[in-house]
Amino acid sequence: MNLQQLLNGFVEQLQASDSLLRLTISTIVLVTIVFFARWVLRRYIRRNINSSDLRRRWLVQLRNGLLLVLLFGLFMIWGNELRTFALSLVAIAVALVIATKELIICISGTLIKSGAHAFHLGDRIQIKDYRGDVIDQNLLTTTILEVGPGKNMQQRSGRMVVLPNSLFATEPVINESYSKDYVLHTFTVPFKRTDNWRLAQQELLRVAQEYCRDYMAEVKRHFDRMSYRTGLESPSVEPRVTLQVEDPEDITLVVRIPTRTEGRNWLEQTILSDVFSANDFSRKPDA
Repeated sequence: MNLQQLLNGFVEQLQASDSLLRLTISTIVLVTIVFFARWVLRRYIRRNINSSDLRRRWLVQLRNGLLLVLLFGLFMIWGNELRTFALSLVAIAVALVIATKELIICISGTLIKSGAHAFHLGDRIQIKDYRGDVIDQNLLTTTILEVGPGKNMQQRSGRMVVLPNSLFATEPVINESYSKDYVLHTFTVPFKRTDNWRLAQQELLRVAQEYCRDYMAEVKRHFDRMSYRTGLESPSVEPRVTLQVEDPEDITLVVRIPTRTEGRNWLEQTILSDVFSANDFSRKPDA
């Protein structure tokens, strides 16, 4: 069986060599004929055409015509091999694209986030379930210090997350630090409908106004500058507490406060601590 395989391989090599030899001989014959015809015709033109302009024109046309004949002849001789070679190149290109697909998507994501100026070092971003402060970015990856757990926490978990930049080509990015120095920070406080949530609403608003009062003018100027730069209407920056009802038995108080970017966790925890340490909202006051 091994001897038969060797014989078959030897025959195939002979056939390939014979085919290559025929193609090479045909190419040499074609080139020889073209160059001989060029030599003969150039001599004829030089001897029989007296006008220098006409002679030059015929020599140029002869050169171009014989070049086309040579290229056409080579294509006819090597056409099958060229098609096979082209198919091989296409197969290699497809395999290369498949093998490097993730790499290509990562580079595309880098171009997208750079072109959109989506975020910068130090910004707090969220993409899919990943949320944190950006500490490094390069052509293929972006590194963040995770903030959490959950979307409502404002403290770092101590973990570092390396994100492939391919995410930025397919997923939306939330930049929580877009307004830089000051942000409008939001947090929620859930209650049962049987709890004294009205008192909680009043107390949360009162304490939030107390802590934000000293820098409200500075916050307003900051967002006015942003509004002028972006062409958008300046938002209301005063602390507010609104209601959200997602379940008939529950009420959620949504607290929004202006705060410095780096101090949002401290201010949120301080407000909650002051309100809940001084009040009991587990039942409504007697009518």
